[in-house]
Amino acid sequence: MKNYLRNRYIPVLTIAGSDSGGGAGIQADLKTFAALGCFGTSAITAITVQNTLGVSAIHSIPPEIIKGQILAVIEDIKPKAIKIGMLDRPEVVDVIVEILKAYPKIPVVFDPVMVATSGDKLIQDETVEALSKNLIPLCKIITPNLDEAEILTGMKIKDKEEMEIAGLKLISLGAKAVLLKGGHLAGETVYDVLVKDGNAHLTFDKPKIHTKNVHGTGCTLSSAIAAELAKGQTLEEAVENARDYIWQAIDQGKDVVTGAGSGPLNHFYNPKKQIKNEI
Repeated sequence: MKNYLRNRYIPVLTIAGSDSGGGAGIQADLKTFAALGCFGTSAITAITVQNTLGVSAIHSIPPEIIKGQILAVIEDIKPKAIKIGMLDRPEVVDVIVEILKAYPKIPVVFDPVMVATSGDKLIQDETVEALSKNLIPLCKIITPNLDEAEILTGMKIKDKEEMEIAGLKLISLGAKAVLLKGGHLAGETVYDVLVKDGNAHLTFDKPKIHTKNVHGTGCTLSSAIAAELAKGQTLEEAVENARDYIWQAIDQGKDVVTGAGSGPLNHFYNPKKQIKNEI
């Protein structure tokens, strides 16, 4: 038994929707976990009919099946971190909140997926309140983009200073930490703001990469943070490492044609060997 435990891979669980086009959602999450040396597991919340041009239909998975998937993984494989993505109904939020309260030691990264890169809406209006009141306070960090932060805070965000204000407002709603992603801002620099402990803790910046291949960037970033946390990094280290990974993944895939619309990142530009956990 001792040898078995010392040769265990580092498992990470993603709870999210499936993207038939392979660029976002569960598919992007599992690619990211693998690329960063972790063992990916999944619980699918919805099935989207989707390609690089957009989402044409969504099939919701019954809450009891979602609950069963999550518990099957947690009770047996015991993930070191959880990434949560697309949650389209309040009853799904309720199921996940119930489970997270029973396993409070597992760090949770929540990417509040509400609008796809294509502009398609992916969430019911009544779900937003359930997320804000019940799920967000249970997460180690949330990673909204500007559109999602505007929905959650009710304010418009036009520059880096307003990003900091929005991050602090999200903290006041119960979030422990917020990485507010500024990729939609105008300019040649991409700013992300990490807010923690009631302060604008860190501002990260990278040169903007001009490409239409940005499908699944939010899914990938949040999954990378979860993978880094599972490997034992601090929150600040996990965020910085994840941002470096996604910038390279965008850069290495910027000229590749996949479909007629917004293409995926190059998740495997520098894959890591699957890491063995020494616990």
